[in-house]
Amino acid sequence: MNRKKKINQIFKKRLKKQNSKLHSSNKPKYISKAERAKMELEAEQADVSVEQAPTDQESPAG
Repeated sequence: MNRKKKINQIFKKRLKKQNSKLHSSNKPKYISKAERAKMELEAEQADVSVEQAPTDQESPAG
């Protein structure tokens, strides 16, 4: 009985691993605090450059 139980446990364990690989999680990937700060800084710089670009283009035309 012990041998059968052990074989079944191994089989179930393998099935569980295979199924877990098939079903990916919907959880978003973890982003570290340093990465978030870096992305926020880049976003701020992009906003500043976008705000400055249209005003430079309007001045010569107007």
